[in-house]
Amino acid sequence: MPSRARRCNVLFMMQRRIADSIRFTALCGLLILAARQPAKADPPAAAVTTFNNYVGALESRLARQHSEQHGFLAAADEARLRRGELIVEKLTPAGTELPGAMLHHWRGTAFVPGATAADFERLMKDFDDYPQHYAPQVLTAKILAQQGDHLQATMRVRQQHIITVVMDTSYDVTFARLDAQHGYSISRSTRIAEIDSPGTRKERALGASEEHGFLWRLNTYWSYEERDGGVTMQIESVTLTRSIPRGLGWAVGPFVESVPRESLEFTLRSTCTALRR
Repeated sequence: MPSRARRCNVLFMMQRRIADSIRFTALCGLLILAARQPAKADPPAAAVTTFNNYVGALESRLARQHSEQHGFLAAADEARLRRGELIVEKLTPAGTELPGAMLHHWRGTAFVPGATAADFERLMKDFDDYPQHYAPQVLTAKILAQQGDHLQATMRVRQQHIITVVMDTSYDVTFARLDAQHGYSISRSTRIAEIDSPGTRKERALGASEEHGFLWRLNTYWSYEERDGGVTMQIESVTLTRSIPRGLGWAVGPFVESVPRESLEFTLRSTCTALRR
């Protein structure tokens, strides 16, 4: 027979699991409720202005970085990178508040031994294979128009975090190099449309009054450097999303914050895997 103390411990653990299950179920319900509340089709003008000013300053900083070999990448822990770790950092300035919207800025760094800058550039430009390399987030991808290293592309993407959201996204993308060992790319979203009933006969892009504002803007910046027998690459993403519905910040806030980070980490990890192949 178990001792009284052991019985009490088992009972405590059972009660804790039940409580955790109730909290998780409640959180799921709140997230679904928040997701079902339509937002404005377009972000508030003031939020767009703040976003544009923010990415303008970011692109100026990156232009300075990319002008010379020294400091081409932001500093990162080399020992951790050589151990195969991904370094993911939140760069969103504290106190950044936008009316009716949220701005998220993350950076990830990784090192792939044996890879070259040319390997990385080929991978980034091979949009046809994005669904293979970045499944299950990228469903389809193709180039719409291209002139040299400047192109327009479209992707259908899927985000699954308790709820599943499918979006058709279009981007203006530019690739550039400092030299054979250093390069970068700039990708700015030009259109993002949420898709209802994807893959069915009822599939359609949601109308202006139906959009949820899961993603209003997405800019992605890659920087890569070949040295020490491999490629070190950095990705920075800046996104603009709807704000958290009033009264749900305690529950929805951590979830909303996790999505940009997890998406960036997935992209970085998938890129490492593709390069190792």
